[in-house]
Amino acid sequence: MTDTRLANKIAFQILTHFDKSYRWFTRITRGAKERFENGEWQATQIASRERLNIYEKSVSDAVADIYHQVEVHQRDRSFWQQMKETYTRHLETHPQFELAETFYNSIIGRLFRHQSFENDVMFVLPSRCYLPGRDRAQVINSLDTTTTVAEMYESIYKLYRFNLAFEDRQRDMESLENALRKRLNKAQLASVELVEILKPVFYRGKSAYLIGRICMPGETLPFVISMHTNNSQEIYVDALLTDRQDLSVIFGFARSYFMVDTQYPAEVAAFLQELMPNKKHFELYMSLGHHKHGKTVFFRNYLQHLDNSNDIFERAPGTRGLVMMVFHLPTYGVVFKIIKDEFAESKKITREHVKECYKLVKNSDRVGRMADTHEYVNFRFPLNRMAPELIEELKATCASSLEITDDELIIKHLYIERKMTPLNLYLLQETNEDKLHNAINELGLCIKQIALANIFPGDMLHKNFGITKGGRVIFYDYDEICLMKDRNFRELPKSDDPYALDTLSVAPNDVFPEQFEHFIVGKKKFKDILKSLHGDLMTPEYWREVQRITARGDVQNFTPYNPAMRFQLRET
Repeated sequence: MTDTRLANKIAFQILTHFDKSYRWFTRITRGAKERFENGEWQATQIASRERLNIYEKSVSDAVADIYHQVEVHQRDRSFWQQMKETYTRHLETHPQFELAETFYNSIIGRLFRHQSFENDVMFVLPSRCYLPGRDRAQVINSLDTTTTVAEMYESIYKLYRFNLAFEDRQRDMESLENALRKRLNKAQLASVELVEILKPVFYRGKSAYLIGRICMPGETLPFVISMHTNNSQEIYVDALLTDRQDLSVIFGFARSYFMVDTQYPAEVAAFLQELMPNKKHFELYMSLGHHKHGKTVFFRNYLQHLDNSNDIFERAPGTRGLVMMVFHLPTYGVVFKIIKDEFAESKKITREHVKECYKLVKNSDRVGRMADTHEYVNFRFPLNRMAPELIEELKATCASSLEITDDELIIKHLYIERKMTPLNLYLLQETNEDKLHNAINELGLCIKQIALANIFPGDMLHKNFGITKGGRVIFYDYDEICLMKDRNFRELPKSDDPYALDTLSVAPNDVFPEQFEHFIVGKKKFKDILKSLHGDLMTPEYWREVQRITARGDVQNFTPYNPAMRFQLRET
């Protein structure tokens, strides 16, 4: 077989592997409706983990196929160029062309150990500029705007049917109508030109969401209809959200990925971008479950930002970590985290343990309280943009992860994470008492919700938490996390003997919650607030009860919007 024929054949095989992978992804995603209707919450979590692992399995299968046919390192550059050209032609009418490009990049990256390649061999840049709208009819339902508000909602629930009885359909329709009439006056309602709703329902956890917009002259109102089920597995409408901030929080970076069944992800992402213009495009792809392509879009965004900025990478503000070296570009909204070569004596863990902890979080329900992290290998930084003192600190702490060329710093393994203000710095700098009180309350809620998601945070020092611009506290230090079952929560001995603690026998997995107050937050004022709001965190009984809950496999549902937005429900 000639090189050209072989390159063409392998290009087609790679696309075949992608299509098979996407069918697998779609099959799991499509099952979300039935799992929601049946209340199969544990199966929902299993499906989320399974879907996350599809990509790596599919890439491995494709790479194995290629190795059976090609002596990879004996082919010259023209072979790989020909293969990309053929692959690009196959993508001209492909509905998931952008995801297929990322899949191709992963194959080439795996074959060549993620060494540098130019755009003639990989899709460093997209093969074409995607213009939203071409496939809009495939992902959008448009509603009749000449009807009443009540009739509009009735038409919505004729389009979006669930194999469930409503808890109280009339009540929910009235609640939806009243909520919209509070948001829009009569003149605005009379001026509505267009109502659009995304065809796919967005499923996550125990919730289902319909997402759309109402278009008026000079104004567009996004909306989300949030639906839950009760203990009798009847459906009810929980809220109508019409504020972009509420929508943005639902798509937050600390939440698990949605199940969204669509064959046109680019069009869905483009529509969401119109509703949330402040969201990065890569964040939207990740929220749809396409986290690998989200990484591709992020990298393109990163390169673009480098071209349009001139600031210097420097150590990130905050207390230096014992396990991770963290730095950032001040004008860019992420931090870069590298595992150090050596840990402090107090850290009885290994590098592989740290990686497993980050993997555990990736495969867990992050319940809006654990930052999503994205793992990269051989990530490249322009050497002339790195602060000299940062270079020296990286050499001193992470030398085994570095490769330095004439013009680049290559980091062999790192994590990228959304930038937040470290909570310890926030508490030092903030002067508004209400905001401080909210931050401490949020800290307690964050710890509790993570625990109910079956994760023991381990190191709960407030420096390991960040706070968002909206005042939400998020956990981001994972090197000491474990499942709740892996800890033994004990009482401190009650004794008049001042040396009783010195003689206490302590196993590696023993935890004494009564000691938490001494290290979660420092100042007495903050300790007192935390104890008044979340004093149960300092008792072994609380943690044992959480262990019982998680051992039963109970799945929690933490509402990702202001509880004040929820409709008042009748008791069921």
